Formats: sequence, structure tokens, C-alpha cells
Amino acid sequence: MELILKEDVQNLGFKDDVVSVKNGYGRNYLIPNGLAAMATVSAKKVLAENLKQRAHKEKKVVDAASKVADALKGLELKIAAKTGAGDKLFGSVTVSDLAEAIAKEGHDIDKKFINIQGGSVKRTGPYNAQIRLHREVVVDFPFEVVAEKK
Repeated sequence: MELILKEDVQNLGFKDDVVSVKNGYGRNYLIPNGLAAMATVSAKKVLAENLKQRAHKEKKVVDAASKVADALKGLELKIAAKTGAGDKLFGSVTVSDLAEAIAKEGHDIDKKFINIQGGSVKRTGPYNAQIRLHREVVVDFPFEVVAEKK
């Protein structure tokens, strides 16, 4: 089944991509949740025309995302967390915590665009996350989890 995505879908594609999915996934999840529409011949023609018109506007968005990416690359972030014996954390540091820490530094990034390599963080030390600001702009963001001062 061919669909046109109306929004970015994790591990599937970006907005306005034409994707091929299994019938059940398309009919039971993507279409009812408003994430996709059927890719008919006329819908593909309309999409092509919209993409052509939107191309020059897209450049401005990519430039803005690149500026934010440069600002993030210069940012050194340390997240304080409660620790137990050794370097093990009570709980974990997740993408929500990372998004909140980045927001305190003045960059508001939605947590669904942040991906911590290895999932959540359960020990102190340096880690790396990927932040997707745009489909063409992805930043590798190093951060460090440190023990909270008692």
C-alpha cells in the first residue's frame, strides 16, 4: 500500500514522503491517526506541485536549523543526577531530561527529535545523543552525566 505521509513518522519517513507499507499498518494506524493519506495518482500530482512551490521556502528553514545546530555544537552540557554506590544512578537520564536541560540553555527542542544512543543513561560519564532539527540537519550532541553534589 502506497501512502503519502502528512507528518514525520519515526523509522518510516518524513512529511510528504511517498512510502510503501503493509496494508494493516496503513489502514489501522497511519490513516486513522492522520499521519498519512492514500497515494492516488491525483494526490501524487498535487504533492509534486506543492513540493516544487515549497522548495525555496525550505532553504530558509534548513538555514535556521543549521544555525541552531552550530549553537548546539558549541554547548557543553552536564546533567546532575543522584547516584548510589560507584557511578550507578538512582533511576536514569532520559530524552525528557536532556530536552529539559537543553531548554534551560535557551534552545527549545522537542524530545521526540532527540535520540540517546543506547536508550536511557544509567551511569555517570560522557554520552552522545542525536538531535534531528530537520530532515537534512542532524547533530551529534555530546553530554555528560555527573553525580549530584550532596
